[in-house]
Amino acid sequence: MNAKIDWSELFFSSTGRGRQMPFVIAGVILLISLAFYESVVTGGLKLLTGWVVYPVLFFCTACVLSKRLHDRGRSGWWSAVILVAFVMVWPQPEGFFDFIGVAVLVWAFVDLTLMPGERGLNRYGPPMRIAEEATV
Repeated sequence: MNAKIDWSELFFSSTGRGRQMPFVIAGVILLISLAFYESVVTGGLKLLTGWVVYPVLFFCTACVLSKRLHDRGRSGWWSAVILVAFVMVWPQPEGFFDFIGVAVLVWAFVDLTLMPGERGLNRYGPPMRIAEEATV
């Protein structure tokens, strides 16, 4: 139950299931990384490095979301809806229709951070506790 988290697996693989706490920690890391990058890097340097930084952050976020969605019994493709909503409202909602993005993000927050994963085996594999004990 107190197994180590494989961070490379969490950030760079979209298969399998992910528990709540690693999901929350990874989400905080990704948000801080994005905010730090946008506050420190400006101008021409942002134009040059943005072509690498944003796709890497986007990919890592999609992987983390997919794992958590799998744990909740949903397809990882729902991460696309969540990411589009996030892009709509980042850094702050401005347009009239941004309330749709905010609603999606509120749903995602409640569903992925507050609700427990499915008990037992689902189509994405066994719960992480069983998977970790099987590898030990």
